[in-house]
Amino acid sequence: MQAPLKPGKVWVVGVGPGSPDLVTVRAMRALAAAEVWLVDDLVSPDMAVYASPGTHVEWVGKRGGRCSVSQQRIQQLTLQHALAGRAVARVKGGDPLLFGRGGEEAAFLRGHGLQVEIVNGISSGMAAAQALGIALTHRAHCHGVTFVTGHTSADGSPDWHALARSGTTLVIYMGMSRIAAIRDGLLAAGMAAGTPAAVVMHAGSEHARSWTGSLGKLADALAAGLASPAVVLVGGVVADTLPAVAAAASAQPFQ
Repeated sequence: MQAPLKPGKVWVVGVGPGSPDLVTVRAMRALAAAEVWLVDDLVSPDMAVYASPGTHVEWVGKRGGRCSVSQQRIQQLTLQHALAGRAVARVKGGDPLLFGRGGEEAAFLRGHGLQVEIVNGISSGMAAAQALGIALTHRAHCHGVTFVTGHTSADGSPDWHALARSGTTLVIYMGMSRIAAIRDGLLAAGMAAGTPAAVVMHAGSEHARSWTGSLGKLADALAAGLASPAVVLVGGVVADTLPAVAAAASAQPFQ
């Protein structure tokens, strides 16, 4: 009688904001151990350097406004591969627990009795601050940092009044399609039009570009050619942007 098939392990792996040299050692090990990769849309193809020979790579990304694989389908694919005895890496850009649905996917898989390990990665919000040469929690400007999306899960807006009153640096994800609404919401909430602001596109990759200015002129980032995927930063810390922002944004990874 054949023994029951042992399910494969699943790693939910954050591979950072884009550049392969920003991947953690733990992520490298998980990627090398996996037989199957299920990869999000924003993950750089350059991550293939960490795949073992024969790894099955399947792109399952989701992007707003375009045809993509549903969240339910992604979870079912992960489950199917793992139940077939394969070691699976669910590969995500940035950090899987910061607006990456890693918690939802891990709970689903654990609910089916699978062994799941989360591997953290560098979030694009942190990479955006690094590209600008600023400290998100610089004590001369703020007492903390708030990570928020430009829209809620119900397709509404965050509580801009609460955010404007928080006294924290705002790091806004997935906001480029609503950048004018973000500006208007924060201004209506009482934040000064002259509050320093910035947008970093493709943060953490060799294709990074940035715009810096003020909250009142935030939509100018679109005219400057910046688009999704990008991170919006608002707060006094942006005033400390290094003069070499342009050079930093185009810098090549260390060899």
